[in-house]
Amino acid sequence: MIRWHHGRDSRILNSAERASMAVSAGGLGSLVGLDGSDSLAHVHRLCGYQSPMVDLADAVHGICAVHGAHPGIVDHALARDGGSPAAEWLARAATGFAVERTYIATLTASVGPLPSTPGQAETEAALVTQRHALDMLACSDRFGVSLGAAVALVLDWPAIRTLLDHAAERSGIACDAMLLPRPAATNAMLGALALTPAIDRAMKFGTQQVLAQHRALWQLLEARAEARGAR
Repeated sequence: MIRWHHGRDSRILNSAERASMAVSAGGLGSLVGLDGSDSLAHVHRLCGYQSPMVDLADAVHGICAVHGAHPGIVDHALARDGGSPAAEWLARAATGFAVERTYIATLTASVGPLPSTPGQAETEAALVTQRHALDMLACSDRFGVSLGAAVALVLDWPAIRTLLDHAAERSGIACDAMLLPRPAATNAMLGALALTPAIDRAMKFGTQQVLAQHRALWQLLEARAEARGAR
């Protein structure tokens, strides 16, 4: 399902390639492979060509609410860990995610207004809470947490990007190239770190918390789709 972009070239990674990606990025990649967005049935349903456009639009708005503002997870991590061996990787990731934010903003405007759904006030509160939780995580004083969060976002983003590209194609707008670091570059960065057990635990914690917030977002979006269908 995951689609990588390089210029105009794109392809779908099969399960073997996804497994290789998880191994190449070590334990953090394995966590993303097991618990990331690509493991969730609702994400796959949304990427199907029979998925209602209203559900796709709702997903785009949700992603924008959580990840569309600056500074984001990677920006916070760069500010905190920019002097570490991860500095170059973080700078590339921050530049790449700036492109993603522009793409999200364009796509959010293109898919139309937020779909009317029961429990809208509760949804808005949940999204604000998620955004706050991610900001707090990325600003953690515990070294390794913010970097683990940034790695989780970069490794999980291709699955989210596949959905965004599907929404773009259905809306008739161009899909921008994704410039985030590839798993091989992430693996090289992780391999250059002198990880103590404490830093390793901190990075895994940051990764797990980002994935938990992403799962919560997809669960919220799935519940909203079901609520609209039940009206």
